[in-house]
Amino acid sequence: MASKAIFFFLVSAVCLSSLASVAVADADDFDRFQIQGSVYCDTCRVQFVTRLSKFLEGAKVKLECRSRVNGTVTLTKEAVTDKSGSYKMEVTGDHEEEVCELVLVESPDSECSDVSKEAYLRNAAKISLTANDGIVSHETRIVNPLGFMVKTPSAECPAAFKEIGIVPDVTF
Repeated sequence: MASKAIFFFLVSAVCLSSLASVAVADADDFDRFQIQGSVYCDTCRVQFVTRLSKFLEGAKVKLECRSRVNGTVTLTKEAVTDKSGSYKMEVTGDHEEEVCELVLVESPDSECSDVSKEAYLRNAAKISLTANDGIVSHETRIVNPLGFMVKTPSAECPAAFKEIGIVPDVTF
């Protein structure tokens, strides 16, 4: 009977130590984030993706986190898009007390390189980089697409807008 108790104790100890190592690994993963997004050419200058938009290979984006208290930059990281216009970057650390956003840096297409200078039209994507935000997926953050604009909208834009039932404030 004593040997069964010792055996049970040893098995329990091994199981508990395995669970503890899994819990530690998961806690470490909470401060590692995969950021995924895309960059497109806004051929209609409406600042959202349409069927006429083209995703850009070689576009540069920058992640910038700033202190909520004094606005100092606490993290900067850049990424470049692939053939599909997508980018990925990995960030470590909890940035709960910071405002983090992705911004456009450089377009590979000189004909599609405009970025709005108006503060209310600023093309940036805010992102939460903390495990304390209620987001179920602790590791992957998917960012809204960011777009560079052409200088003159395409002549096909009015037809594309009509297809989706909108009338933008843009004169063609």
